[in-house]
Amino acid sequence: MVYRISFYLVGLLFLAFGLTLNTTTGLGVSAIISVSHALSVILGMQIGDTTFCLYSLFVVIELIIHYTMKRKDPSFPFKKQAVLDILQLPLSLVFTRVMNIFALFLPMLTELEDTLWSTFPLRFAALIIAIIFTGIGAAMSLDMRIIPNPGDGLVQAFSDVFKKDVGTMKNIIDLVNIVIAIIIGYLFLGRLVSVGIGTVCAVIGVGRVIHLFNGLCLAKMKRLSGLT
Repeated sequence: MVYRISFYLVGLLFLAFGLTLNTTTGLGVSAIISVSHALSVILGMQIGDTTFCLYSLFVVIELIIHYTMKRKDPSFPFKKQAVLDILQLPLSLVFTRVMNIFALFLPMLTELEDTLWSTFPLRFAALIIAIIFTGIGAAMSLDMRIIPNPGDGLVQAFSDVFKKDVGTMKNIIDLVNIVIAIIIGYLFLGRLVSVGIGTVCAVIGVGRVIHLFNGLCLAKMKRLSGLT
């Protein structure tokens, strides 16, 4: 259990760092937080605060989906699932506070004018690092099967109700988030915000990192955590 909780917490830290670092590159943010990042730019709020609001909405949607599943199938364990859904709220609060802390120490690279960090090659290198941390963090936290972050919980809920595999449903939800981010960016600011080449790279790269990390480390992590 010590290993399991440790892997889970480290995974969440890596995930928060990766998502936050991604926003500093100015190349586009991860799809799952593209809407909350666009709202943070529009409203002048911290990314962690708008992400918590969005994650809270995700939890409400999950509860509605699981209640609907209970109405269709009385054997569905709604009470147990509802507890797991609601527990995502305190997790999200802590997770997004960590994002805010990272945001305080990670400057926007595009604002570091007349330095190498503002150049495209180094910003792209930072993007690659962000994708690696995001993928490893997502893999570690999900593999421990404790409490998923609401983004992953929403994907799983839709996957269950529509009988689609998780990978396909994640791609669909990522696309929906990107479209919404583009729409509200043009509606309120008249320009594209949050979405860019970095968003596309994250959509493709995070999944590859998760696959590679699990191939190298999943079996050993499960053995240490008592999950096998």
